[in-house]
Amino acid sequence: MINDVPCENSKQLVDLEKDVICVNSVVLPKIEYTYVLMNKPLGYVCSTVSDRSKVVYDLLPLELKNLNLHCVGRLDKDTEGLLLFTTDGKFIHRATAPKTHLPKSYLVRLAHPESEENRKSIEERFKAGIRIPSEDSEPEADCKPIESLAWNSHTECVLTITEGKYHQVKRMFRAVANEVVYLKR
Repeated sequence: MINDVPCENSKQLVDLEKDVICVNSVVLPKIEYTYVLMNKPLGYVCSTVSDRSKVVYDLLPLELKNLNLHCVGRLDKDTEGLLLFTTDGKFIHRATAPKTHLPKSYLVRLAHPESEENRKSIEERFKAGIRIPSEDSEPEADCKPIESLAWNSHTECVLTITEGKYHQVKRMFRAVANEVVYLKR
């Protein structure tokens, strides 16, 4: 029974948050979602399987591996930092939909020091929206204006963006003639 109505179609969709489902007069418990935060180390890919790399799912404790957790967003193999896993599909969609503009902050270390003048120029270019170069199979692309950029030193800053193009932060700094050597979200 679904909401006290006999279910005659095994493919009938239900809303797990709202619908009351009974089997043999027993009400099934509401499904509770699981959320897991992970500090992803370097060297792992955000994939369920890989022939060439270690995967973040291998880092999960055994009791979480069978929960059908999905990663909310991705981090590159050479980027460390916050990852969120959940069984809540609606949450994943809300958090990753491009229209959400969810801010993501990154600690960035650069290969080459930037003068104060260059740092101001970079911030202005990023705040205006910058065109990033192509990489791998990804074409050149326009980035939305950044949320913020705060310099900690000549080679380190905290950058906050609201989109997540392929290798976006690395490509942004490549567009201003520098290279990212360390990245943490």
